Amino acid sequence: MEMLGSCCSQRSKLPLGHSKLLCPSFFGMALDDVTPGKTAIRVRLGNYTHVTKFCAVSDRPLINSTLADVAKELKTVQAPIFPVPEANPKTVASIILGGGAGTRLFPLTKTRAKPAVPIGGCYRLIDVPMSNCINSGLNKIYILTQFNSQSLNRHIARTYNLGSGMNFGDGFVEVLAATQTPGESGKKWFQGTADAVRQFAWLFEDAKHRHIENILILCGDHLYRMDYMDFVQKHISSGADISVVSAPSDFGLIKIDESGRIKHFLEKPKGADLRSMRVDTAIPGLSAQDVKRFPYIASMGIYLFKTDVLLKLLRQDYPIANDFGSEVIPMAARDYHVQAYLFDGYWEDIGTIKSFFDANLALTDQPPKFHFYDPQKPIFTSPRFLPPTKMEKCQVIDSIISHGCFLRECSIQHSIVGVRSRLEYGVEMKDTMMMVPNGVGRNTKIRNCIIDKNARIGKNVVIANKGNVTEADRPSDGFYIRSGITVILKNSIIPDGTTI
Repeated sequence: MEMLGSCCSQRSKLPLGHSKLLCPSFFGMALDDVTPGKTAIRVRLGNYTHVTKFCAVSDRPLINSTLADVAKELKTVQAPIFPVPEANPKTVASIILGGGAGTRLFPLTKTRAKPAVPIGGCYRLIDVPMSNCINSGLNKIYILTQFNSQSLNRHIARTYNLGSGMNFGDGFVEVLAATQTPGESGKKWFQGTADAVRQFAWLFEDAKHRHIENILILCGDHLYRMDYMDFVQKHISSGADISVVSAPSDFGLIKIDESGRIKHFLEKPKGADLRSMRVDTAIPGLSAQDVKRFPYIASMGIYLFKTDVLLKLLRQDYPIANDFGSEVIPMAARDYHVQAYLFDGYWEDIGTIKSFFDANLALTDQPPKFHFYDPQKPIFTSPRFLPPTKMEKCQVIDSIISHGCFLRECSIQHSIVGVRSRLEYGVEMKDTMMMVPNGVGRNTKIRNCIIDKNARIGKNVVIANKGNVTEADRPSDGFYIRSGITVILKNSIIPDGTTI
């Protein structure tokens, strides 16, 4: 090996004004004799042979010659691309929130929690997030309960029983009821969604949950069908600390940047604040047609957290924040990577009597925006093993009749009849949601009504709210009126000949 460069220069001094860029010393194998006056020689560097030119004044190699020749021979080496980890359902735990007192859904929540309210003739609201979890392969499920939880607990035990019901393998379905724990904060009821999760955060520090990487927070009173694992995969691919499911809406708005990262939250903006929340809804994935129709997106109340991030937020960063939607998520957006995930399917928040009534009757539309009949992603519920419904000379138009019913010479239009119900001769029912099970006597006329469980309605009764009353409280008579909709109370008896 010979050193070629400044140390082997034949001239120690360069003429004044010499400005040619000279090469520093380097090692290489000279293939030709290096003698003064040589204008170029061949030099081997590794596996490559190059022709190196020399300066006529200093006899030193020229850098622009040497490096240019080396660069021609070198291949571009691309940095290794590491594949994005594939989402694994075994590393995800789900928490379904049982909801608060449900005052806006009263009187349906008088003796039951919101997720236990019947829907669609034979289901309960809790069956929706539970079925979405099962269909997504998520089998580690907690349900947090507090208010009127007895019927909800019974339904979960009967429907999602690991022993005699569905087999989840290494998974579980556990009810976490509000309970007192050591410390001052442990003496309080759940103060909100975040506080409820905080009081049971210790579960995820257990050794058996050390492989849980992400925690999915769900509501128990929404109607939708969703593949949660697609949501989890997008969360992992984006590198987010927190991901929020969003949908086109005009309340609970979120503002995103060009990458879909959430920058700002506003609960119910108006005027200039509302206009400031406009976003390019093509960024999260809306079609060109929908972009013009929906300039805003809102949170659906479904969140995905990295486990360590969730524990840090609840215990260290915001130890007194009680709610995810109005406190934890907006504050976390300043310091953490919070990503929006667009859901463009059917979604309904069953939060009021009006929304509950409309969502139920919408199931009878042709075609419906949501249905329970998807064989690939079914909605599960408690198996009842009832016989088929029997109908004699009935007229049924745009309605759903559940199993185990007896209908005799009656007319049913745009209504839902719950399991084990009985309608006698001459009954006329329109725009009505009937829960399970109920009985209606002869020649009774019912319109624009919700009939709660185990109600008994006599003969020649008229329930029509002809006076267009918007709100009324008549519990002693067995009914309430909310948003113009008559609600017959659970276990109530409406005597023969009554007019409401």
